[in-house]
Amino acid sequence: MNHTISSNESIPSQKKKIIVLGSGPNRIGQGIEFDYCCVHGLLAIKECGYEAIMINCNPETVSTDFDMADKLYFEPVYWEHLWEIIELEKPEGVIVQLGGQTALKLAKKLTQKGIKIIGTSFDSMDIAEDRGRFSDLLKDLDIPYPAYGTAYTADEAIEVANNVGYPVLVRPSYVLGGQRMRIVINDDEVEKAVISLLKHIPNNKILIDHFLDRCQEAEIDGIFDGEDFHVMGVMEHIEPAGIHSGDSNAVLPAFNLTPLVITTMEYYAEKIARALNIRGLINIQFAIKNDKVFVIEANPRASRTTPFIAKAYQIPYLNIATKVMIGAAKLKDFTYEKKLKGFAIKEPVFSFNKFPNVNKELGPEMKSTGEAIRFIKDLRDPYFRQLYKEKSMYLSK
Repeated sequence: MNHTISSNESIPSQKKKIIVLGSGPNRIGQGIEFDYCCVHGLLAIKECGYEAIMINCNPETVSTDFDMADKLYFEPVYWEHLWEIIELEKPEGVIVQLGGQTALKLAKKLTQKGIKIIGTSFDSMDIAEDRGRFSDLLKDLDIPYPAYGTAYTADEAIEVANNVGYPVLVRPSYVLGGQRMRIVINDDEVEKAVISLLKHIPNNKILIDHFLDRCQEAEIDGIFDGEDFHVMGVMEHIEPAGIHSGDSNAVLPAFNLTPLVITTMEYYAEKIARALNIRGLINIQFAIKNDKVFVIEANPRASRTTPFIAKAYQIPYLNIATKVMIGAAKLKDFTYEKKLKGFAIKEPVFSFNKFPNVNKELGPEMKSTGEAIRFIKDLRDPYFRQLYKEKSMYLSK
């Protein structure tokens, strides 16, 4: 008779613990930016006197996070693995805001099991993620957004597309990196896009938004602590709306938006953060057409631009945001001295030479594999001028 003995190397300590969920394996669309967020989050947790536990499974984590966290579980960021660890460690709570969409997706199960989510609650995150609930919220707040509808079949989708008006953006719910997102201009294209989408992601609710053609795109990253809202940065994209934000060159601070447009964006961002009862980070994307500001979406988490702003302004924003999530500090406990002279450009990095058969046209589905940061002294910079001149050539129909 064989006895199988399973052993457990992990001995839980008696300290109060907080678990941080990472972004899982490195994939195009979510990478090192979220690792940066997690590492700084871990350091902040330790500074607040908790034991910091990290769950993540990409090679970067082992090279950077293993000595950052008090304990690293090199496990897939899936529910079954997570639940076993929680039962063993019994943490005070779990942080899902720092690991991109992978971590965010586990918030529902955690809440159902009665595990505390540190920072913004699952319900608030769900309002931001669920297109229908989010649009209802924007309507209540009197904030403009592109007309949209939802569908479950190709026929419903065509009806919605005709109601909201072409061109439209067809996309699934709850994805990161603009996965399977298409801009389409007629009924046939809608049908094709929906059939292909349902083949790959069956039973998914399909979102159909009116696409604001040829307009300016901008975004805000902010922190809200329940009382005060702090704008970390306003970034203006060089490419027009319709190119995924991970593939566009984003300039910090904004360089060509009017003070009125910027103030309106900040006003809408704060209104949304308050209404969603955010604790910690939020990223909001805007489209600006004829000086009217529309909200495209809100992400109740760290975005891939959070590290970019922290580095450009030399302010430890992730440390601050994590302490706000935990409730260990308020925004007014910190000072913010933005040390950026001139502008910083977030540049996408593409690996087309490694993937010779990939279609190089940019669109709403993310294709960059990383990002770099370029500092320019002023807007006379020849590199910037060239980039700005070529911007409209990238948008493919």
